[in-house]
Order: sequence, then C-alpha cells, then structure tokens
Amino acid sequence: MLAEIPDLTTHLGYWLRQVSNHVSHSFARKLEAKDVTVAEWAVMRVLYDHPPTPPSRLAERMGLTRGAVTKLADRLIGKGLVARRASADDGRAQTLELTAKGNGFVPELAVLADRNEAECFAPMPDEDRKALERILKETVARLGIAAVLME
Repeated sequence: MLAEIPDLTTHLGYWLRQVSNHVSHSFARKLEAKDVTVAEWAVMRVLYDHPPTPPSRLAERMGLTRGAVTKLADRLIGKGLVARRASADDGRAQTLELTAKGNGFVPELAVLADRNEAECFAPMPDEDRKALERILKETVARLGIAAVLME
C-alpha cells in the first residue's frame, strides 16, 4: 500500500510559487517590450541607488554570483545602459554604473514595476497587503535569504 501523501495545494510553498510565477511573468512581459529582462532591471535599479559599484559588491547586494553579475553587466553594456570603468580608488579594480541613457531609463521602467504591482495586488485590502509584506520580509530574514537591496 502506498503511503498517503498530502495534495500539492496543501503546501504554502505551492501557493507562494503560483503568485510569484504570475507576478514575475507579468512583469517580464512588460519589460520585454522595452528589451530588458527582470534580472537586468534589478541590476539597473540597484546601480541607480549605488553608483559606482564594484561587480563583487553588486553580487553581494543582489545575492548573485560574480559570474552572473558579469553576464548581466555585459548585456547591459551592449545595450548602452551600463558602463564599466576603472575604480577611482584602485585603477586595477572595476566599477559598474548606469550610463546617461540607463539613468534616464530606470524611472520609465519603475513605472512598469509599479503598474505590475498595482495590477497584481491593488485588489487586496491595504492591511492584508501590509501583513503579507511583513510576513514575507520576516520569512526572508529568518531563512537568511539574500535579497536585492537588503543591507
């Protein structure tokens, strides 16, 4: 006799994944029209607040590997949105920063992020949204998950 196991839908992780997939895919479609990926947007958004940033620090801040940051930076450099420069402190080291084009593009993309957030969560009562945000942030902290912009 097979052991009785719970249905997938009895797991909170199942529901988190459903919501996460929907929010992420919805945002990805919006960004696709601007020729930017969600990962590229995240790099640009971090660089918007922290220019210039060494790739290693960007990787730490975002919870990514240095290799992943290098690949993303290369793509953004190819699109003229990010520049790689020698560090002012150490000429051997490099930093990443938004170009003028990239700096001007971030607010436009932020509007898409805000629109996506509103489309996905605006129907939720404000107190529920705040409670969900608090619970998710506490869970991220408790699990030690590296998240973008967490210091």
